[in-house]
Amino acid sequence: MSILFPKVRKPREWDYRPIYYDEEKEARKQKLARLHHGSFREEHEKNMSTQRAKNQSKLTFWLALLVLALALYFFLR
Repeated sequence: MSILFPKVRKPREWDYRPIYYDEEKEARKQKLARLHHGSFREEHEKNMSTQRAKNQSKLTFWLALLVLALALYFFLR
């Protein structure tokens, strides 16, 4: 525009933001990477096995509680 004052771009500023290691974030990235590589079936089977274990544990607890309640009923009767 002007011959006396030409436009000169400013140099880019250095914007340094340190990256801190976050163990949980890295674990999430690893899990997501495994899922993206087609191991949905393996993840599903892993989740189902843990779910079965939880259900088995709950069933054992309730059966033990039922046996205890019946024993108390017959003992105190």
